[in-house]
Amino acid sequence: MILADKITALRKQNGWSQEELAEKMDISRQSVSKWESGTSIPDLDKVIRLSGIFGVSTDYLLKDEIEELTPEDAAEVVEEKKVRSISLEEANRFMDLTGKLSGKIALAVSLCILSPACLIFLGGLADSGKAGVSEGMFAGIGVAVLLILVAAAVTIFIMYGMQLEKYNYLEKEPLTLEYGVQGIVEKKKEEFEITYRKCIALGVSLCILGVVPLMLAAGIEAGDMVIIVCVDVLLLMIAFGVYLFVWSGYIYGSYTKLLQEGDFTREEKAIRKRTDFFPGVYWCVVVAIYLAVSFRSMSWSTSWIIWPVAGVLYAALAGILRMVMKTGRRD
Repeated sequence: MILADKITALRKQNGWSQEELAEKMDISRQSVSKWESGTSIPDLDKVIRLSGIFGVSTDYLLKDEIEELTPEDAAEVVEEKKVRSISLEEANRFMDLTGKLSGKIALAVSLCILSPACLIFLGGLADSGKAGVSEGMFAGIGVAVLLILVAAAVTIFIMYGMQLEKYNYLEKEPLTLEYGVQGIVEKKKEEFEITYRKCIALGVSLCILGVVPLMLAAGIEAGDMVIIVCVDVLLLMIAFGVYLFVWSGYIYGSYTKLLQEGDFTREEKAIRKRTDFFPGVYWCVVVAIYLAVSFRSMSWSTSWIIWPVAGVLYAALAGILRMVMKTGRRD
């Protein structure tokens, strides 16, 4: 098969007209027509450009004895059609938007963690009998505050989370960065890395130290009210620690998504496509269990324990599911 026939075959394989190929090559349609009819031969630089556009090697185009695409060339053609190209402008829009919204989303997560704090405190105050207010009134106020905080968090998730939905393809599709984009993203990632590590270290420290007052109170056999205050302090410190995790994680994650590193390599994206159903189903079940247990027992001051348990269990189940999917993919 000569070069003219190969250009014709590859053009038709991609579903392009002569005008479309000419536009991609920045030449006239007549030039493409002459190439395909064999009346003229493209220059070497044009051959190199054709190999890039078609996703084949220059050897395939220039050597007449190679009649068909090699498996490697065929794989490149298929892969090239699937890969999405990211421009510098698009990458900057995504990174800027993520930086702008990360704090708001982190606040929403923290509000969810803090939502039962008021209910726990008022419940303890009512049990002590020192406030002179009925237990039912305190429970009503506590539940109202809990629902208000959760509603505020959900509103933030919906309002700002939807703005990032248009970039979901970065987590699911294979990407290629246009010239210069990778260097800029790597530089921003390197500059933010120190802040990211500090946030993770401080967040972990807060979550660990938050338990200290509770342990001390239990050790000296403090009163119930003191224990309850210590629980609220624990929730406050965890909420702040999680805020740091989410805020820094969103920003750092925007760089790893673009660079396809860590959890966003092409292999991980393929696995994630097969496990997309799990988070939605799991957390809907957890919410249903939490509400059912809480309303049935009216023990809002203790049912919050469902959330940390669910978080740990989620990580374990998600890890097992990923291992199963990864093993199945290799097999």
